[in-house]
Formats: sequence, structure tokens, C-alpha cells
Amino acid sequence: MERTLSSDLQFTETTTRNQASLPLRILASLSLWQRRLASRHQLARLDARLLADAGISESQRYEELSKPFWR
Repeated sequence: MERTLSSDLQFTETTTRNQASLPLRILASLSLWQRRLASRHQLARLDARLLADAGISESQRYEELSKPFWR
């Protein structure tokens, strides 16, 4: 099957667009991971009263704190 000139251009534009958005996706992932780490650090510092106010049990806190930063 032959490619036409227009399909080659479309492939090139799509490839270039994906390559250009790669740094943005990396930055977005890093930002998300940083927010997760910060919120888990805050969760770790809550005392029993504040956990109860938020409706979070000790087992739920432990489960959340046990997750790796990328999840």
C-alpha cells in the first residue's frame, strides 16, 4: 500500500506534536508526584482527633502512607 504525501505530512505532524508534549507530560507527572508526597506527609502528621474529624481511620491512613509516590 502506498503512502500519499498528505499521509506522510500528517504522520510527521503527529510525531512532532507528541515529542513536543513529552516534556509537558513529564512535568505534569513530577508535579503530581510532588503533591502526593506533600499530602501524605501532612496525613502522617495528623493526630487521632484530626483523623476522626476527617473521617479517616488508622488503617486507611496506613494504607495511603504505604503507597509508593507514583501510585
